[in-house]
Amino acid sequence: MKKWIALLLAAVTALGMFAGCSGSGSDTDEDDFDVSSFWADITPGTFDDATGALAEILESGVLTVALSPDFAPMEFVDTSKSGQDQYVGFDPMLAQYLAYYFGVELEIQAMGFETCQTAVYTANVPMAISGFSVTPERAEQYELSDYYYAGENETEQVILVLESNAEKYTSFADLAGLDVGAQVASLQMNLLTAQIPDANPVTVADLGTGVLMLQNGEIEALCVAKGNATAIMASNSGLAIMEEQFEVSEEAENNVILITKGETDLLDAVNEALAKAYAAGIYGEMYAYAQELAGLETAEEITIEEETLAAEE
Repeated sequence: MKKWIALLLAAVTALGMFAGCSGSGSDTDEDDFDVSSFWADITPGTFDDATGALAEILESGVLTVALSPDFAPMEFVDTSKSGQDQYVGFDPMLAQYLAYYFGVELEIQAMGFETCQTAVYTANVPMAISGFSVTPERAEQYELSDYYYAGENETEQVILVLESNAEKYTSFADLAGLDVGAQVASLQMNLLTAQIPDANPVTVADLGTGVLMLQNGEIEALCVAKGNATAIMASNSGLAIMEEQFEVSEEAENNVILITKGETDLLDAVNEALAKAYAAGIYGEMYAYAQELAGLETAEEITIEEETLAAEE
């Protein structure tokens, strides 16, 4: 069994904690719950000899994190809130934890998924936390943190189709010659081109657009993480998960934080914080709570228009 089995068990336990909450949001009042209680027993780190981006973060008292809030339950928007509080889900909670561990305030900058990566590459922001998995390109262009737990969000990668086509499209072979969507610069696009080479890959800027394209018949299928598929189907009727699923390597099953290349002090500090979170067993509880929030009536995946950031070679 993989090393995450203990966290999967923690997730089941945590789901029991929230079992009395209604998916419609009628019985859920997240305002009554302080997410910082998840890491209250973890002692913040000390960084006396910090250099580079970590030193700047400590001096300014602000950790800036880029994320794309269109990926429930990992990151999305609670429309009943405003400002920084509107960004909810597992990754915003993880960003809050890192800010706590560094002893600074958190500033979330919401942007498109691809722009998050560009912003870190060009050092416009020091890190991005947005459901990223390991790819060879990311390993070359960024410092990648150690894995953090993502529930079934990355462990299973699936394909959404219209429910009316569920019996028609059951295997990858059925998608030969058809338009299949995946988010630009994503693990799903890599899996699509590698494992369904006879399909016509169609890039979508964000998953909200991809779902509309699927519903409108512009594409026949949409590649997504299993956790995201569950959230999408909960708020969009008439969709189904295709029977055959992608094969996912163990390396790609968990999420990592993207950090600007060369910022090894910041990388080490992040990995130290992640190790303590893992040891404390808080990932499962955080993921279960993120799933509960994704079921609120005020939960929404927000499309952030892509911005062009000049890449610095």
